[in-house]
Amino acid sequence: MAGKAAASRVTAGVSFAARLAFDRISHQFSPTAPTLHDVSLAAEPGEVLCLLGPSGSGKTTLLRIAAGIEAQTRGRVLLNDREIAGPDIFLPPEKRSIGLVFQDFALFPHLTILDNVRFGLTALSGTDAKKEAMISLARVGLEDYAQSYPHILSGGEQQRVALARAIAPRPAVLLMDEPFSGLDSRLKDSVRAETLAILRQSRATAIVVTHDAEEAMRMGDRIALLKDGRLVQLGTAEELYNRPTSLFGAGFFSELNIFEARTLNGRVDTPLGTFASPGVADGSAVSVAVRLSAFDVSETQGETPARVVSRRFLGVVELLEFAVPGADRPVRARIRCGALSASVREIWLTVRKSDVLVFERTSESA
Repeated sequence: MAGKAAASRVTAGVSFAARLAFDRISHQFSPTAPTLHDVSLAAEPGEVLCLLGPSGSGKTTLLRIAAGIEAQTRGRVLLNDREIAGPDIFLPPEKRSIGLVFQDFALFPHLTILDNVRFGLTALSGTDAKKEAMISLARVGLEDYAQSYPHILSGGEQQRVALARAIAPRPAVLLMDEPFSGLDSRLKDSVRAETLAILRQSRATAIVVTHDAEEAMRMGDRIALLKDGRLVQLGTAEELYNRPTSLFGAGFFSELNIFEARTLNGRVDTPLGTFASPGVADGSAVSVAVRLSAFDVSETQGETPARVVSRRFLGVVELLEFAVPGADRPVRARIRCGALSASVREIWLTVRKSDVLVFERTSESA
């Protein structure tokens, strides 16, 4: 059924895809509660840009500012280099050609699916609005449910209706605020893949808010990582994972073992071995972050002896904790199931250097 619906979907694109730029955006609800600090970034035409960060990092506030639901304290919002919000102008939401998909879908229970989708098509005649709404429903594979009501739909189908409603006016930019957070983990993967395919087909610029790093990597052409209302790093998933600029960024994309040390002659000593610390001055206090995926394990040979403290079966991998000489807390690792026999306790570890990251020490934590 799902395959048949997907095969029959309409693939017509939006009128145009726009560039949406935030220029030095700051925001605060009160003088003592700043939420955004001088944030500058842009979603390029046809790009899926993910805003990633923990709760309270300013992601949703930035989205609401783009939509016109919230006004920034300072800075400008530009659509194709045209200012739509700034010191001297503030276009209302309906004038911005920006669509919004809410976290809770926000469907009207007393309206049919068709009427929900055509709700925002007020500039069109009744006939034209119905036609555009049906095209939008076909694009998400739900045209057969046009006369049904939201309560009969699954969570994934309701999310697709909300998406159809947002793309029906053919916006230049589509904003999505944690659109998959209400779905169970199995359904989330399939709905997320369907949504990404629809975004690609409609060719709209999209900004997606999420607190899930894997979701951001799956969906985003680029990722903007936020913390405490500030832009920490902007780039592709590969750039943010392989070349994080901070311990916070590294910890957001991977679980880490962290050791505190000082550099000497361009290197740093840890209980897991000695590693290079390029670009860090001798004598500097550093945090050495070792990903849980960094370990090769053996029962007979390796670089560092260790004793298995606990192990947890997770299917494809096992989560292990080791006692390592010189470490004041257990070292954690994710290893392939079957790499160690069930009864083994004394083992050897070898650390892959590519999974070791060194940062000058600050007050932040991963």
